[in-house]
Amino acid sequence: MDLRIENVSHTYGSFEVLHDISLDIPQGQIVCVIGPSGCGKSTLLRFLGGLEQPAKGAIVQVGEPPADSLNPLTYVFQHFALLPWRTVEGNISLPLEEHRLSGAEREAIISDVLARTRLSDFRRALPKQLSGGMKQRVAIARALAVRPAVLLMDEPLSALDSQTRELLMDDLVTLWERQPFTAVYVTHNLAEAVRLGHRIVVLSRRPGRIREIVDIDIPLSERDLANPELAAKQKLLWDLMHEEAAAADQELVDV
Repeated sequence: MDLRIENVSHTYGSFEVLHDISLDIPQGQIVCVIGPSGCGKSTLLRFLGGLEQPAKGAIVQVGEPPADSLNPLTYVFQHFALLPWRTVEGNISLPLEEHRLSGAEREAIISDVLARTRLSDFRRALPKQLSGGMKQRVAIARALAVRPAVLLMDEPLSALDSQTRELLMDDLVTLWERQPFTAVYVTHNLAEAVRLGHRIVVLSRRPGRIREIVDIDIPLSERDLANPELAAKQKLLWDLMHEEAAAADQELVDV
């Protein structure tokens, strides 16, 4: 299943957040969205997930989700959103409980995503016993458990320290290499975008417009940020964002 954003604009009252966004999100690609603070990145993600409707334009699903998909559009949040009284397997089981699955089917799904995210040895641990990186791996495992057509990832690594962020990026690359998934990945971090994105969409300051779409053809497993081509891509992204980010930093927030 592909997603298509068609001429999406949105205002909150008289406050315009997004202006005429059109974008294709092809199946099997990670599309990163970057831009200055307040440019509408998270708003766009909410439209994709159906949590809000744009004032103008449309979000179109092209094709059908996989036959085994239990939830075609699934979020991974910045702050994990784990239930503290549930174990790792209990948190992963949560979105499965609303579906008609036998105990054996649920157990098979949980065991599979635990193995894919390297959490099998921690299935009975509580969130308070886990590091930040492990908590986010639980959140990713929970999202994968419903076999989504598209993962919607809102700053998923921004709450983590730099070393943990690097490890989680490696984990995401490994997951994608083993079983390619589709994702829209919102981030402020240019290194994350260059490391993970097949396409990088650069938004302007508000109202967010698409300034540029940067494609990266290097396979995910072969990406090294010291690579001159990737370093040049990261510099290009910063050149596109620098002045707009500085201007956005001086704007008043509408309340």
